[in-house]
Amino acid sequence: MPAQFLVNIFIAFLWVLFQDEDQFYITTFVTGFLVGIGILYVLHRFFGERFYLTRVVSIIKLISLFISELCQSSIQVLKLILSPKIEVTPGIIRYEINVRGEWEVPLLALLLILTPGSVVVEVTPEGDAFYIHAIDVTESREKLIKSLGKYERAIMEVTR
Repeated sequence: MPAQFLVNIFIAFLWVLFQDEDQFYITTFVTGFLVGIGILYVLHRFFGERFYLTRVVSIIKLISLFISELCQSSIQVLKLILSPKIEVTPGIIRYEINVRGEWEVPLLALLLILTPGSVVVEVTPEGDAFYIHAIDVTESREKLIKSLGKYERAIMEVTR
């Protein structure tokens, strides 16, 4: 990925060199960068890696997924807090994870910890399961498992 980006910057500078004779214009550089994106997209198979902008798009998807899940779970916890009679059943859930990378597991745990209503209590020594404390196991178990699956797919899309 860094090699493709550096080649793209090089193409943009070459574009500026051949287009502008006496001054550097940012618009010409941006045009060269866009031309470089097109060239690299056509030739990315020769790099032996996937096209570098697909990873950027995947990162943006992961961030937007996190913000969406954060808002939804915040509203759910807010409803629990503001209800006149609080009826929750807290509990611990074991969840088998599919991510295995050295930073995939901590990222998944971090995203889950930052989401209100759930906390990763422990990661198994093998790194294949989480023990998660949920604020309301009866209602939020399916939602929690669904959001964990979304997070896992998004993380694997970024890293693989």
